[in-house]
Amino acid sequence: MKSLHTRLVVANAVMLFILLTGLGLVLGQFFQFFPREVHEVHEEKYILFLVIVLSIAGLLYFFVSYRVFRQYSKSIDQASATAVRIAGGDYLARTPIAEQETNNVLGISINQIARNLQEVSILRSMEKERLKTLVESMGSGLLMFGREGSVNLLNGVFEKTFGVTSAEVIGKTFKEIELPADIKDLIEDVFMTEQAHEKHVRIDNGHAVYHLSVYGAPVIGRHGNWLGIIIVMHNITELIRLEEVRKDFVANVSHELRTPITSIKGFAETLLDGALESPEVAREFLGIVLKESDRLKLLVDDLLELSGIEQEGFQISLQPIELSSVMEDAIKIVSGAMERKRMTVQLQNEAGLKVLADRDRFIQVMVNLLTNAVNYSKEETTITVAAEKRENEVIIQVKDQGIGISPVELPRLFERFYRVDRARSRESGGTGLGLAIVKHLIEAHHGYVTVHSEVGVGTTFTIHLPPLQ
Repeated sequence: MKSLHTRLVVANAVMLFILLTGLGLVLGQFFQFFPREVHEVHEEKYILFLVIVLSIAGLLYFFVSYRVFRQYSKSIDQASATAVRIAGGDYLARTPIAEQETNNVLGISINQIARNLQEVSILRSMEKERLKTLVESMGSGLLMFGREGSVNLLNGVFEKTFGVTSAEVIGKTFKEIELPADIKDLIEDVFMTEQAHEKHVRIDNGHAVYHLSVYGAPVIGRHGNWLGIIIVMHNITELIRLEEVRKDFVANVSHELRTPITSIKGFAETLLDGALESPEVAREFLGIVLKESDRLKLLVDDLLELSGIEQEGFQISLQPIELSSVMEDAIKIVSGAMERKRMTVQLQNEAGLKVLADRDRFIQVMVNLLTNAVNYSKEETTITVAAEKRENEVIIQVKDQGIGISPVELPRLFERFYRVDRARSRESGGTGLGLAIVKHLIEAHHGYVTVHSEVGVGTTFTIHLPPLQ
């Protein structure tokens, strides 16, 4: 495309040619008024003079007009080039304006338009980035359909939940996506009724089970026009699990309390019905009542203990303690039970190993683990208690040679009232709360507990604690 400057130069040359031609014709007519003798004598001089004057005038005219046209056409050419770049999306383009060009309204206006478009583009990019960050930061799965029914937006949570990628989903309808039938029915209901719907959906992908609260609603524009629908999927798996734990807890507490209360009530009624007249029977029944009362008290005490540990304001008194001393005190407490089963203990501690812990609470943890080891082990077996420092943690292990625990039961081992062998646990006076207390107390010490077990071989409980700085 030819510049405006080139066009103006060409036009100026044409106009100069026409002007000189016209002047020549006028002068030719002018010479006709002189006498022929004068004309013939001075014709050559006049023609030469005329050519020189007209040439000088033409050159001056051409030079002045060229300078004027160049000044104005250059700014217009620059403004045109800048406008073309802006139209192509380059909002950083600017028309150069010299300080003396205060009257270059076109260039100043184009630069202002470019700045405005640049600000709008930056604002739009920021809003787009904020929207993307918001969508990706949601803890719930998000799926959005356009008015034509195809997917135009989804987030990473949805991709992770259903094992798909955006490239596989964008542009497809909900019927073409691998979704559970319940979710597809909800999407169809929202499209058909243009009303919000909500449904709980259970998803089993073969590796894990998810419980989703799926909410779908139409997206209505500012002027009431239909834009599509949005589907939000809240993961309520943990809430469902907690609800099941709560139900199990209530059922287990009711059962555990019911058994000793029923025994106490039954033997009390038997005594009142005449068993008091037989001293031997009465003493036996009262012994059973006392045993059941002790069991009931132990259960209530453990419940209160666990409730206190789980409270938000629960605190422990941390101070450096020597592990060997704590282990010995805990072994002394359970030594009577071990002697009755003729069991031995192997203590393997690093000399001088210390941790930051609450001594009384830590003894309680060790006593619970040792008691479980005694209750679930055969007679004349060995319990190994070891403590050592590994890399950035202190490891404490309690290993028995007991009945072991199957892999299916291991994930539930630290739940309240969960027992591997219910009959043996009741016979030993256990409440099913010991390991739950151990778990919470170790977590209060900023550590955690793991367990490894083989059926018929034994079980190893491992406590992981941060080292003493």
